[in-house]
Amino acid sequence: MTDHAKDELDSIVGDVMPEAIPSAGATSAISASGASAGSGAAAAVTEDQVRGVLRKVKDPDLNLNIVDLGLIYGVRVDGPKVNVDITLTSPGCPSGPEIMGSAEQQIKALPGVEDVQMNLVWAPFWTPDRIEPRVRAYLGL
Repeated sequence: MTDHAKDELDSIVGDVMPEAIPSAGATSAISASGASAGSGAAAAVTEDQVRGVLRKVKDPDLNLNIVDLGLIYGVRVDGPKVNVDITLTSPGCPSGPEIMGSAEQQIKALPGVEDVQMNLVWAPFWTPDRIEPRVRAYLGL
């Protein structure tokens, strides 16, 4: 894929699902409506925030983020604990440990997250039909 094509794809992907991570101003608003910023209590993380940081994790072979690839099957947030059901494009995916480690690291970096459980699942089996439709169309699939 050429650099121009990557830039265009990144533009499409950005239009599909903008970052779900609140800006600094939004974080201040959350702090003001919940615990005060100086109290040490972190605001509860949301499923959208988790999905937002997971968009930063790319499959190194396909150069697409794991959310748009359809590798994230579920996100559950229970206070400071986050559970993610994730799959890979194939059971023999050589990038699996890298993808899962990077995903876990991104989630742990969110304020308020204390524990992350990554669950590797194989049902339903991943197919290219799980790729976000606009990205799939751009790729000609």
